[in-house]
Amino acid sequence: MTLRQHRGLLVVLLVVTVAAWLWFHRPSPSLQAISSTQTAASSGSVPVGGGSLGPHQPGESAPPVTEQLPVPPCWEGLFALDERPTLLGLKDALLSAMAQQDQLLIDYLQERLAEVIGSDPASALQVIGWATDAGPPLSGHLFGAVKLATAVQHKAVADKLLLIGSDVRKDGELRRGALQALETQKTLSPESLGQLHSVALDPRHEEVAWMATRTIGKVMTEEYARTGQAGSYVKELLDIGQRGVDGPVRSLALEMPSYGNIPMDSSQMGALAQVLGKDADRSVREMAAFRLGLSRDPAQALGYLGGAFGTEKDLCVRWAIMRFAVRAAGEQALPLLDKLSKIDPRLRPDYEDFVAIYARGTVDFARVWLEKPVRLQCLDDE
Repeated sequence: MTLRQHRGLLVVLLVVTVAAWLWFHRPSPSLQAISSTQTAASSGSVPVGGGSLGPHQPGESAPPVTEQLPVPPCWEGLFALDERPTLLGLKDALLSAMAQQDQLLIDYLQERLAEVIGSDPASALQVIGWATDAGPPLSGHLFGAVKLATAVQHKAVADKLLLIGSDVRKDGELRRGALQALETQKTLSPESLGQLHSVALDPRHEEVAWMATRTIGKVMTEEYARTGQAGSYVKELLDIGQRGVDGPVRSLALEMPSYGNIPMDSSQMGALAQVLGKDADRSVREMAAFRLGLSRDPAQALGYLGGAFGTEKDLCVRWAIMRFAVRAAGEQALPLLDKLSKIDPRLRPDYEDFVAIYARGTVDFARVWLEKPVRLQCLDDE
């Protein structure tokens, strides 16, 4: 559905919702009578029984009961703005919606702003300028609109977003918003990729580094789906996975190829093996084992996984090595699992589970994993 169709549908739904609310909550004749009585009482034309707020006395009539109904949302001026939208008008409407904390209206205005920006790079750059001047939280919604607009693919717009995201003098949240707007790029030039790589390795701003890493991964997934090529992106991500200062950044760098089901080449698995053998963060080592589970050379992957098992002391990482060995090579991994489970007898029942599953004829890893009983609880916060 296009943004214009989405906008038209939303307007129709708003009209229907308000009409339905008015119909089902219209006052009944008795309520109208009560309302009239209350109006007269408040003006002094009808006695109100002494003004007591407590229980009424015997013989007195019960005080009238008023029904408090919720007020439906009223987006004053929205239809007029929708018919004659301007960038400035939509920005001001966003500010008003934020003040009212109306998330539904905020989402609608953000999409409408993206539609008005369209493919015009000058409009996108104007909105980016407003975002830079305003700062958070408005900047997040303005960057979100630019991200949705087709103009974000224009080189001048992408370069401006990258410039803001790389500027260490700017607010961290502003930088994250700019980098997030880059996620929809169809490709990254070597220069842009190198710049994002530098941001991801900057130890001063861990959250910005995390967003830069994710941006590389998102664009990589897009380009791999379109062209089947991802080598330069994987190279940068593996380097971040090895040298990133923050554990979550390193873990994310190794994780991102998973979203595109990008297998590791032989030349890339050596870097993963180094992370698996040396990283101080358990979750990063587990992620390295996970990435070795999808490779173009299953035998090489088994060699790296088996080699890391002996020096690994953490039970959960050892379990990750075993299960991703199965993912890498299927039933061909069972001899290795037999050997590893003798080194650590705590994992022997898991080896026997896999033997039984493959004996039943199950071969697809997704089904194998569904049939595998859960024996270990390995949470990230352990």
